[in-house]
Amino acid sequence: MSLKIRLARGGSKKRPFYQIVIADARSPRDGRFIEKIGTFNPLLAKDDEKRVVLNTERAQHWVGVGAQPTDRVLRFLDAAGVVKREARNNPKKGEPGDKAKERAEEKAAKAAAAAEATAE
Repeated sequence: MSLKIRLARGGSKKRPFYQIVIADARSPRDGRFIEKIGTFNPLLAKDDEKRVVLNTERAQHWVGVGAQPTDRVLRFLDAAGVVKREARNNPKKGEPGDKAKERAEEKAAKAAAAAEATAE
C-alpha cells in the first residue's frame, strides 16, 4: 500500500480550508484517510502562525515509514524542518514557443532590410 501525505479540502465554496492527512494513494482526495496530522488555511496571511498547523513528530514518523508527500505538503514539511526540499528549476519555461521564435526572426529580418535600405 503506497501512502501519500496530502491535502484534503474542506470549507465552503470559495472559502477553502485543508486538512493535512495520511491516505492511501488510491483513495479520493476528500475520501478516506488514515490519520490527520495538521491543517492549512490559505485565507490567513502568509506570516500568520495558524496558517499551517502541523504535528511534526507524526509527519516525521510517516515520512520514515515511506509516505510520499505531495509538492505543496513537501513545502510545509521543509518549512517545519522535517524534510529537505530541493528547489525545482525549469529553464525552458521562460523560453518562447516555436511560432514566437519564427515571428521574432521575421521581424529581425524586416528590421535588417529596412536598416540596409536607409543606409544606401
